[in-house]
Amino acid sequence: MDKSMLQGRLIVLDGPDGCGKSTQVQKLCEWVSRQGVEVATFRDPGDTRIGEQIREILLSPEHEAMGTMTEFLLYMASRAQLWSEKIAPALAEGRCVVLDRWLSSTCAYQGHAGQFGVDRVLRVAEETLERVWPDATIILDVDTETAATRMDRELDRMELKGQAYHQQVRQGFLALAESQDNFVIVDATEPIEIVHDAVVQGVAGLL
Repeated sequence: MDKSMLQGRLIVLDGPDGCGKSTQVQKLCEWVSRQGVEVATFRDPGDTRIGEQIREILLSPEHEAMGTMTEFLLYMASRAQLWSEKIAPALAEGRCVVLDRWLSSTCAYQGHAGQFGVDRVLRVAEETLERVWPDATIILDVDTETAATRMDRELDRMELKGQAYHQQVRQGFLALAESQDNFVIVDATEPIEIVHDAVVQGVAGLL
C-alpha cells in the first residue's frame, strides 16, 4: 500500500468484549509502521488524564447503579477530550491514528443493547464531536460463547452485564456495520494471524 493512503487517516477497531481488539490493534500498528508511516494509537475511553478517570468510573463494578444515560454522557465526554487532546494533533502531524473503540461502541452498547437509541447517539455525536466517523472501521465479530472463554480475568462493570446484554451488543455492531459506509466485519474467531490479514485487507479496501 502507498504510504500516502495511511498518512493522516483515522482507523478504528471495534467489537464486543472478548473479540481480541487489543491484540489486533497492536498488530495493525506494527503493520502501519512497516509501511513507513508514523502511527499513534489510543483507547476510548481513556488515554488522557481526564479520560482515564472517566474510564475508571465507567468500568468499576462498584458503580452498578449507573444508568444508560450516565454511561452515554461519560463515554461522550471522554471521547471529546481524547479527540481534542490527542487524536486531532496526531492527525494534523500526518500520523495514522489507530483507535481501540470509538463511537461505534456507544451505538452498540448504549444505543442498541442499552436501548438508548442509536439515532439519539448519532444526533448527539453530530453536535458534540469534531469528527463522528473514522476513515475505516473494522468490526471484529465474535459470538458471546467464544468471547466468554477469552476473558480469563476479573471482569469490569460493562463485561458483567450478562450474556443477553452482550448478545444485543453483538447484534448492534452487526446492524451498524450494515447501515454505515466505511465498515468491514471480520470473523474474529479465526486464528490471530488470519484475523490480522483480514483486518489489513479490510483497511486497504476501505482506504
